Amino acid sequence: MTSAKSLPSRARVVVIGGGVIGTSVAYHLTKLGLTDVVLLEQGQLSCGTTWHAAGLVGQLRASEGMTRLVQYSTQLYSELESETGLSAGYKQCGGVTVARTEDRMVQLRRTAANAAAFDLQCELLTPEQAHEHYPVMRVDDLVGAIWLPDDGKANPTDLTFALAKGARSGGCRIVEKTRVLDVLVTDGEVTGVRTDAGDIEAEIVVNCAGQWAKQVGAMAGVNVPLHSAEHFYVVSETIDGVHPDLPILRDPDGYTYFKEEVGGLVIGGFEPEAKPWVPPDAIPYPFEFQLLDEDWEHFEVLMTSALLRIPALETTGIKKFYNGPESFTPDNQFILGEAPECRNFFVGAGFNSVGIATAGGAGRALAEWIVDGAPSTDLTGVDIRRFAPFNGNNRWLHDRVAEVLGIHYEIPWPNREMTTARPFRRSPVHHLLDAAGANFGSRMGWERANFFAPAGSPPVIDYTWDKPNWLEWSAAEQASTRSGVTVFDQTSFSKYLLVGGDAEAALQWLCTADVGVEVGRSVYTGMLNARGTYESDVTVTRTAPQEYLIVSSAATTERDKDHIRTQIRRRLSPGADAHLVDVTSAYAVFGVMGPRSRDLLSGLTDADLSDEAFPFGASRMVSLGYATVRATRITYVGELGWELYVPAEFAVGVYEDLMAAGASCGVARGGYYAIEALRLEKGYRAFGRELTPSENPVEAGLLFACKLKTDIDFLGREAVEKARAAGVGKKLVGFRVDSPEPMLWGGELILRDGVVAGQATSAAWGHTLGACVGLAYLRAPGAAKVDADWVRDGSYQVNVGGQRHAITVSLRPLYDPASERVRG
Repeated sequence: MTSAKSLPSRARVVVIGGGVIGTSVAYHLTKLGLTDVVLLEQGQLSCGTTWHAAGLVGQLRASEGMTRLVQYSTQLYSELESETGLSAGYKQCGGVTVARTEDRMVQLRRTAANAAAFDLQCELLTPEQAHEHYPVMRVDDLVGAIWLPDDGKANPTDLTFALAKGARSGGCRIVEKTRVLDVLVTDGEVTGVRTDAGDIEAEIVVNCAGQWAKQVGAMAGVNVPLHSAEHFYVVSETIDGVHPDLPILRDPDGYTYFKEEVGGLVIGGFEPEAKPWVPPDAIPYPFEFQLLDEDWEHFEVLMTSALLRIPALETTGIKKFYNGPESFTPDNQFILGEAPECRNFFVGAGFNSVGIATAGGAGRALAEWIVDGAPSTDLTGVDIRRFAPFNGNNRWLHDRVAEVLGIHYEIPWPNREMTTARPFRRSPVHHLLDAAGANFGSRMGWERANFFAPAGSPPVIDYTWDKPNWLEWSAAEQASTRSGVTVFDQTSFSKYLLVGGDAEAALQWLCTADVGVEVGRSVYTGMLNARGTYESDVTVTRTAPQEYLIVSSAATTERDKDHIRTQIRRRLSPGADAHLVDVTSAYAVFGVMGPRSRDLLSGLTDADLSDEAFPFGASRMVSLGYATVRATRITYVGELGWELYVPAEFAVGVYEDLMAAGASCGVARGGYYAIEALRLEKGYRAFGRELTPSENPVEAGLLFACKLKTDIDFLGREAVEKARAAGVGKKLVGFRVDSPEPMLWGGELILRDGVVAGQATSAAWGHTLGACVGLAYLRAPGAAKVDADWVRDGSYQVNVGGQRHAITVSLRPLYDPASERVRG
């Protein structure tokens, strides 16, 4: 390693942090030809949280993208020794996950279906078969298990040193015992770092500082929301029958995992209620190869479960108790990407106990992002831009992390909501919804009504894989929307104004649809990247000659703003007259939806709401009761309706007026579960599910929202035209389950003529159609193209918790395909 005395004065890239993530990023940067790299470590390589990681490498993840990321990691780890001469200590030993309850077994059956969708080996086991794979465990209390033969384990320190050697061989300079004191920034762009051994000028800085990443981010004015928690495991003495080839064992109902080590077992887990450690800005320095105090009382819930599963532990001694702090994020997904607050400042941190498994893939992904200027795959779920500045509040993070650690082994219930550090962001009418019996979910911190319980019934979710307790209440909201009128609080929408003389030119480049419309018109449009795949989908309303209102989903605020500003800077110039202003919190939004929506609103306004005077897509300022609001005729539920954009200070009065005036129309309140079902019946897409950086408009069936018949260029146009001409390997379809019995939640395996063909991107109970409905991308085997004839020629089933049910697939909306209802 290089000493601090030979610290270079400049480098193209400075990587901060010499753990497994930092060394992986440096390694992959050199593989991509970027060799002028310096990695700085305040202590010694792996001395922070990497060295005490358990080293589990489980390949199967919730999404295909994350599964592929870990698959790459395992491939890399198995090849590092032949490249570098240093072993990563990687061993493919397989993994057994057991179920104590039928609910857990449903999850494992769904996991096995996911594995089939991702072409990953996975076998369902009886308890007896699980015992054959893991003879030292007790199985008489088990319902079943799964076997994942490709799972493995790595030695964290060996892996880090192997990656470091590979990085050095590629030209990277690694400097230990050098602490970063500041990140240097000029005009919103990183220019270097200041260390205790001098400054380094740099074009790019990469923050891989582990649990110190929040501190390092703050040096550049960047929010990295993570918080450390105490994380425990013990190592046992040798046990008869435990050998190096013994698989990893996971007993999530007991919160525990087991890994062989020198003839004994590493016994760790993820207890339901964790112990947050000190605030991120109070982590002591130095803190090299250090552990926290033993806490057998807190570990008791894990040890009790371990004794149940491995009876031999009753008579086996414990060699070592490890209590090492590790950082966790508010949503249990790691953080990757370029920070929106500071150009050329990248972050790879907050790995939530999966750093060893994901280090290889995450390091490659971040290196590609740095070199190419954009990620080459769908990293939406881990993108740093999913968080806002308010997510960096240390007290909020402290309370949230107590819940996050336990999520690892909790049953991943459909629609599972976090319970800690809430309520958080509240719309102006939150108290009115609460009084009306709302159950609240959370998105981007917003408290949003999922459904409304009738008087006398508690508005709670009883989690289940089957039809839930709230389904009847949500179905009533759907029925009201289809037959009468329902008011939805959609205040959580992201809302931005783009203003200036260059606003139209900027949006024409950013948007797939033609936004050069007259004032008072709304346009639905996608926003793509250079690959022609989705970065967002939005509604754009021209509110003045040099002003547009952009409305997007609640979760994408920071991502959208960064994408828009970055593309304006790249396409036009940094001094372009196009300025984006976030007005999300300035306006409440009320959706008034249903065939009687015109009747309700007409009782509050003198505006002509007829189809001739106020057609679909029109947007106007109207008087509504005592307030003046923007009314936009648009819908996400497939019915006649308006979205009302109400200044926050008028929101309570407008909402009260809507409910009072709607009494004669039988008005109902509606929540987001009803919106989800209604939009799926109608086949409306959602960003993050049907529309991601992995899909293009041809695959998504949204060419109608692309201005290909004009000569107006837009970002991604060339790629879209190529995809249209060449054909695509997947296509989005709607489906309805032929039987009303099964309950679907999204993610279910779709089969065509008995062969795996895709997964449901979204699914819900569709009351109007009397069964579960959803959307799914269908794929042909191999590299075959998918067209309408291929879709129609197949016979389809969906795998619901191991049971197959026939489904009807359609390329047109299942409900009101001619959109007669929308026209009212």
